[in-house]
Amino acid sequence: MSSPLSPATPGSKPKPLGVAKPTGFMKFQREVPKDADPTGRIRHWNEFHETMAEESLRKQGARCMDCGVPFCHTGNLVAGMASGCPIHNLIPEWNDLVFRGLWEEALERLHKTNNFPEFTGRVCPAPCEGSCVLGISEPPVTIKNMEASIIDRGFAEGWVKAEPPRKRTGKKVAVVGSGPAGLSAAAQLNRAGHAVTVFERADRVGGLLMYGIPNMKLDKNVVQRRVDLLAKEGVTFVTHTEVGKNYPSEKLRKEFDAVVLAMGATVPRDLPVPGRDLKGIHFAMEFLHANTKSLLDSNHKDGKNISATGKDVIVIGGGDTGTDCVGTALRQGAKSVVQFEILPRPPEKRAPDNPWPQWPKIFRTDYGQEEATAVFGADPRQFLISTTRFEGGENSKRVKELHTTQVLWEKGGAFAPSPVRGSEKVWPVQLVLLALGFLGPEEKILKDLGIERDPRSNVKADHGRFTTSVPGVFAAGDARRGQSLVVWAINEGRGAAREVDRFLMGHSDLP
Repeated sequence: MSSPLSPATPGSKPKPLGVAKPTGFMKFQREVPKDADPTGRIRHWNEFHETMAEESLRKQGARCMDCGVPFCHTGNLVAGMASGCPIHNLIPEWNDLVFRGLWEEALERLHKTNNFPEFTGRVCPAPCEGSCVLGISEPPVTIKNMEASIIDRGFAEGWVKAEPPRKRTGKKVAVVGSGPAGLSAAAQLNRAGHAVTVFERADRVGGLLMYGIPNMKLDKNVVQRRVDLLAKEGVTFVTHTEVGKNYPSEKLRKEFDAVVLAMGATVPRDLPVPGRDLKGIHFAMEFLHANTKSLLDSNHKDGKNISATGKDVIVIGGGDTGTDCVGTALRQGAKSVVQFEILPRPPEKRAPDNPWPQWPKIFRTDYGQEEATAVFGADPRQFLISTTRFEGGENSKRVKELHTTQVLWEKGGAFAPSPVRGSEKVWPVQLVLLALGFLGPEEKILKDLGIERDPRSNVKADHGRFTTSVPGVFAAGDARRGQSLVVWAINEGRGAAREVDRFLMGHSDLP
């Protein structure tokens, strides 16, 4: 990403745009930042979104209708998916402030609900835009880009500073996991004056943000910048420490007054078909983690990443993680990249059973598919396809072929895919990446502490209370709700912090 907006001249006043905001959505079209050319950007690992001029951003703010009922920040679950912002960002307020050129005030409003807008402004799929009232009949307001622009300007101007608490409570809280849920909980608990220690098993802080999302999607300097700020505010980070392995789980309860489990849902879903034990078949997170660590450690000179260079790569899974695998494989110089999705191709527009304000389940082309199309001349995605087995070469333990069949989804006792006779196909492949989602949190720490789990194997704890079956132990994020969005992790981290504060102090002023 190029440099944020230039700092304003001290004492300068924003120039009026000469347009009444109530009619902004009628005067201005939706505009988003341009991206660097796909064939050029796959040659590096940097963010590739250009920034927009201040006047253009203010016009985009003017498109916000200031609705009487702003669905964009409701954050309700509708048809099982987020409708609006789960952390209830005050979107109409900071859109209006940007329109008026009051950027510092916009940043203040943004930080009231979101600890890390620089993360959500880059990687959140923006359910807020899916429920934008303007989106009923016109392209929705560019909320996500506005969010990123506000916080980037805040850092550029020096408005974002460490704010340690004025007094300490004497209470100690352990947070297990430094992903978005853990960092949110730590930030809020530290703000309340508690001494917070965050345990992270990796060598760097950030969890999914550091190693699960590629650098071109979320630059690691952006993550480290916020981590350093939290450390200045008093949060203690302990890396290379896996609770339940090289740090006894029981020690947490002895040394801390409360514990927040925010270690994510890191058990990957496997594909148990013949040939799965062949070499060259990896879980997506194994591939992404190794690539980013090697990039940060040595700019890939240590050779410790899983390489796609010169290989036929097949990514099994059509979600965001699958897209990240596609983009990463292209940057490594893959010979070919194909992405399998067992579900049908989504429609171009909302289906009748997917009305506003539900999340629009429509066909989208993300950065990885755009890049693959530019390189190979066709969208890499294959829909309604199922892998039946892997095969290696003669006397070889490495994968060489992948066998598939087309499927149809039929309603019987249960909605399930059925193979299409005669549609079998053999694909050449030397690297297979499994991006099939996650099953839940790892068991060791939960067994050690005697934590009760729900039928889906997640930590059993009600949303809003976040209390587990063990007094003083709370859970938040994917460890509690299962695989979900970064914005839900922040929602839960903040909520768990409030309940921990109440548990420790008898009341809480945390939002």
